Amino acid sequence: MLKQIALLLLLIGVALAADSYDGYKVYDIKSRNAFEKQVLLRLSSNEEYDFFDLPRSLDAPSRVMIQPKDQEGFEILLEKYNLEYTVVTEDLGVSLRQEEVENQSQRLMNLRSAERSISFTAFHRFDEINAYLDELAAAYPSRVTVQVVGKSYENRNIKTITITNGDKRTGKKVIFLDAGIHAREWIAHAGALYVIHQLVENFAANSDLLKDYDWVILPVVNPDGYEYTHTRTRMWRKTRKPVTSSCYGTDANRNFDYHWGEVGASSSSCSDTFKGETAFSEPETQTLRDVLLGIKNGVFYLTLHSYGNYLLYPYGWTSSLPSTWKNIDEVAQAGAAAIKSATGTKYTVGSSTNVLYAAAGGSDDYAFAVANFPISITMELPAGGSGFNPSTSQISSMVSETWVGIKAMAQKVVENY
Repeated sequence: MLKQIALLLLLIGVALAADSYDGYKVYDIKSRNAFEKQVLLRLSSNEEYDFFDLPRSLDAPSRVMIQPKDQEGFEILLEKYNLEYTVVTEDLGVSLRQEEVENQSQRLMNLRSAERSISFTAFHRFDEINAYLDELAAAYPSRVTVQVVGKSYENRNIKTITITNGDKRTGKKVIFLDAGIHAREWIAHAGALYVIHQLVENFAANSDLLKDYDWVILPVVNPDGYEYTHTRTRMWRKTRKPVTSSCYGTDANRNFDYHWGEVGASSSSCSDTFKGETAFSEPETQTLRDVLLGIKNGVFYLTLHSYGNYLLYPYGWTSSLPSTWKNIDEVAQAGAAAIKSATGTKYTVGSSTNVLYAAAGGSDDYAFAVANFPISITMELPAGGSGFNPSTSQISSMVSETWVGIKAMAQKVVENY
């Protein structure tokens, strides 16, 4: 334990020495009409501008992070087009450093006192997450199985946890959940861990979800990117395999081989939405592909992201809808209604292209169209802080709210499939 604490204190120093984001600003920009929304869409093609959220609806503002060297020119452009904006965060570096100290303090408290490797008062590192899965497998061997299903580019073990009710039946239908395709979306990883916690450690209250279904959960699809956000660049999104001498990583959620690269993905290797040199160029997406194709009775695919309060379904590559879209919509609407009833939080439901913008090569389209999961949904959790950086004090309420929606969707699937 003393060694763990000493290592954690060392990591605090390392993290605080990483990329600072000093002087970076985060803006919210309103669009009053379709023309102004098109202006923002055009601005989002500039790879120097990091658009966190670009909703199609005129009711919701777009949010973008701008580095200091671009701020003057960016504000001139906004004023040129008479776009109304507010500065949400004046100095992101200051906010991130404060949040990192708070997070490491919470992790330290957990190491000292908790029975498990994780809690819902801190964002945990990849090794702690894997340790938690192994702890559950040891504590509940009749109901929990953990498997290494692949290796990341940097040779980290990618693990799934399979959760059953212990009845040893084979051939049961499967609900599959993943998180962490995008590295900086820490609340998504926490959300997946909370689902695991509910199904395993709160089994009695949720046993109905496991009577005729097994759950397979992959809580960190992109471990290299996730670790990089903890040790170096907090807002890193992609994987970490080098593409050129100066550009690293691929947007894993543009890398799946279903209409790959057709729309909404970049061919520039430095872009945050780089589609990859080929479909499935990344070991992480290959691993997720192989797991999905290996599930023969998959019924419900759910991938957790942040942020934006969306429940999205296929297709991401076209505005056309699958013939069975009403079935998927019914499940998604059940989740949105449950959350609205429980907490008042509103989720927008619809197809990815029609609610946001077209982006081909996503895991949800692939799971639906190729791996044959009849229900496939992307859940974009709420924002925290400037967007991707909720405080540790927000984790518990956010993941418990998320579970309300996931449980309602799973119950709808159990009723109908």
